Amino acid sequence: MQRPGTFADANADWDDARFVVLGVPFDRTTSFRPGARFGPDAIRQHSWNFESYDLETGLDLADIPTHDLGNMEEFGSAQVMVDGVREAVAPIYAAGKFPITFGGDHACSPPCVEAYPKPDELGVLYLDAHMDFRSSYLGDPRSHGCSARRIVERVGARNVVVLGVRSVSAEEISDNKQIGMSFVTAHEIAREGIDSAVQRALNMLKTDHIYISLDIDAIDPAYAGATGTPEPFGLTPRDVKTVLQQAAPRLCGFDIMEVSPPYDQGNTSVLAARLAREAIVRVTADQNSRRPS
Repeated sequence: MQRPGTFADANADWDDARFVVLGVPFDRTTSFRPGARFGPDAIRQHSWNFESYDLETGLDLADIPTHDLGNMEEFGSAQVMVDGVREAVAPIYAAGKFPITFGGDHACSPPCVEAYPKPDELGVLYLDAHMDFRSSYLGDPRSHGCSARRIVERVGARNVVVLGVRSVSAEEISDNKQIGMSFVTAHEIAREGIDSAVQRALNMLKTDHIYISLDIDAIDPAYAGATGTPEPFGLTPRDVKTVLQQAAPRLCGFDIMEVSPPYDQGNTSVLAARLAREAIVRVTADQNSRRPS
């Protein structure tokens, strides 16, 4: 029997699981609206809204082996959180499983990437309204405002693309002229269309494997208003769905960060839960399509 408070249809034992869900209830680096520490539980709660059967792929989530590890304990500082998350996620990769991490503020994403055993072979598609490229923010190099920069330091600038950015400091732009991380703005996506923009971003990443980090504020606050730093003129939920579908053949991990439940009536949490399920079915459908008949 599935435990109360777990992600819906995450019925498998660890040994049998292909996908592993982990919650990180941490928001100590939040700089505007707090509450992302409540995100993991809210996403799980709203995951029970859905039928287990997926109409588009014909897959049943109840048949896809998924395990929920529950939440990590609360951390006192960002650096302690980073060390703990890295230690928790590394065994998921080592066992050949696919981690799905629910934050928490975006400071929780870099350790999920840093846990990957071969960083030079990993590309990161970083969906965010912000560049998150400061060397330090409010005195903390592990702030949510520094997360893309910490990821670049791990995997290299050529292996990171920020998608959906529309808010950036002059300092970040200046620094990035020297470092060379690629990005595709939300404005470019609006002009050229999501399919073309996503394909362009994926073509920039030459690695066989890709990790997607989704700050829910990449999505326009009209759809996902419950977040720490909402920014208008963003992506639509269907845009992110397209990202997951196109990236599925190379996808090896996924996180959803910055869901802050106090700021809406569950709309953002239910969207996050649905996108997590989308990642599971799209990766599974791709794997099934490549198996010998």
